[in-house]
Amino acid sequence: MPSRRTILRTLLWACGPGPAHPGRSLAPSASQLPHFVDIAGEAGLTAQTIIGGETKKPFILESTGGGVALFDYDNDGWLDVFLVNGSRFEGFPSGEEPTNHLYRNNRDGTFTDVTREAGLIHHGWGQGVCVGDYDNDGNTDLFVTYYGQNVLYRNNGNGTFTDVTRDAGLLSNHNRYCTGAAFLDYDRDGKLDLFLSCYADYYEAHSHKPEQEEGCRWKGLKVFCGPRGLKGAPCFLYRNNGDGRFTNVSEPAGIHSAGLVYGFTPLVLDYDNDGWPDIYVACDSSRSLLFQNQKNGAFKEVGMMAGVAYNEDGREQAGMGVSAGDYDCDGWLDIVKTNFSDDTTTLYRNERDGTFVDATFPAHLGTNTTFLGWGTGFFDFDDDGWPDIFIANGHVYPEVDGQLIDSQYAQRKVLYRNCRNGSFEDISQQSGPAIIIPKVSRGVAFGDLFNSGQVDLVVNNMNTMPTILRDTAPRVNRSISIRLLGERSNRSGIGCRVEVRIGAHRMIDEVRSGGSFCSQNDLRLHFGVGDATSVDSIEVKWPSGHVDRLARVPTGQRITVKEGSGVTKAQPFGSLPKYV
Repeated sequence: MPSRRTILRTLLWACGPGPAHPGRSLAPSASQLPHFVDIAGEAGLTAQTIIGGETKKPFILESTGGGVALFDYDNDGWLDVFLVNGSRFEGFPSGEEPTNHLYRNNRDGTFTDVTREAGLIHHGWGQGVCVGDYDNDGNTDLFVTYYGQNVLYRNNGNGTFTDVTRDAGLLSNHNRYCTGAAFLDYDRDGKLDLFLSCYADYYEAHSHKPEQEEGCRWKGLKVFCGPRGLKGAPCFLYRNNGDGRFTNVSEPAGIHSAGLVYGFTPLVLDYDNDGWPDIYVACDSSRSLLFQNQKNGAFKEVGMMAGVAYNEDGREQAGMGVSAGDYDCDGWLDIVKTNFSDDTTTLYRNERDGTFVDATFPAHLGTNTTFLGWGTGFFDFDDDGWPDIFIANGHVYPEVDGQLIDSQYAQRKVLYRNCRNGSFEDISQQSGPAIIIPKVSRGVAFGDLFNSGQVDLVVNNMNTMPTILRDTAPRVNRSISIRLLGERSNRSGIGCRVEVRIGAHRMIDEVRSGGSFCSQNDLRLHFGVGDATSVDSIEVKWPSGHVDRLARVPTGQRITVKEGSGVTKAQPFGSLPKYV
């Protein structure tokens, strides 16, 4: 008998009647279609990201990587951009090796490459990135995962970084194939700890040649081997000792009890609303993991019991990117996960009892099955107070071009508009040229690059320059941006839960490190508020347990909330660069 997914796979939906939410009122809002354009060239982000071959990829290592981070490294109040780069097996002439790139925001719509001045030149197979102020000195630090050895860069507070990996106790005794990372304060002691996911055993990354192994095929094409058939890898948790060093607590904290998986992106979220951060890991071709915080320094892996290890048919998926957001505005965080082609993106709705239900088809996300998804995020593109969903796509096999009619290597992006009734509408084709131009994309980061009150998207593309997605449609709604500054809690405010209310409508989000696909979003939280000129209340729950409550806060501005002190800074949103 065909499964429910199979029966519904052929149906098409647009915004219309969906799952009911009785008693839910909407924030004042207006609906609009976006018009996204790519402004990377005008902004100065022109360096290419090199990851493996362009027409053929013999090994699985050539398909992963491409994280991107948006963070304010120089504390000037403007987001800067960090792009993770890769390599090729044939190597490069001396002096021409690819490197990661740090772009400083010039505050005029352009960026300057300051990689060398900042001390961030590094060659190798870069994978993912996350940020956080691990030493609570007021400067945001940078962690980059690599095939080999990961690197922790301490922000010196003067525009430069120092590699402190060895001194911090994060240099591994053995090389690893790590992918995603996230800072979090899992024990709520005010110091940021570090979680790592790894994709496969180090030696498996380029030890299987497809021409020598008959099993390395996809739809009849000879392609690189894996991940199925390769040895997986464990996840790792490092506790911050408070003296600049970390201790590997993966075993006593119960992380290694999950065994070996093909781990990509970790997502930190308080899914059960108990005030303690939990960790979800999107895994490729193996069950995804959910580590529930036991509040005693340990975690319990509950992915299967919680309903987020598999899809609704009980099948493993090839999970890549992941994001958390309250798409139905019920006060509980839901999860969206991107997967391989011939599958759908998966939407897990939080049932508010410690479990999730696969809501992919009821939410109308089951129609796109040809895309291979990577970076993703809940974000409110039209600022109507309801989170929408963005997905960047791109295949892993260049060999599909010209060989298969149902698969393309470069793929367009997907934008789903929240219909405000529990369902979404695919509006990609009506959302501007930058959405529909095909790219081989990987990481995506979301943030307000120009302090203009709307979210921009930076996409790291394989073997070409990045994309900056800017919505140039006239703005009809308003927003508010909130930066959290910890005192007893960690300085970055990572783990803070913020609730914004307008009448009966409430929105929640959390400050988090990592997510999307091995990437880092703006640490400031963005809330669309429709046409409201103020919000009725803002509640900030800090990891320390302290709660700040604010009333009648004007919108159209970016504010800083300091733990225990309320709003310490407020600035109106600025105007856009002339070329936008």
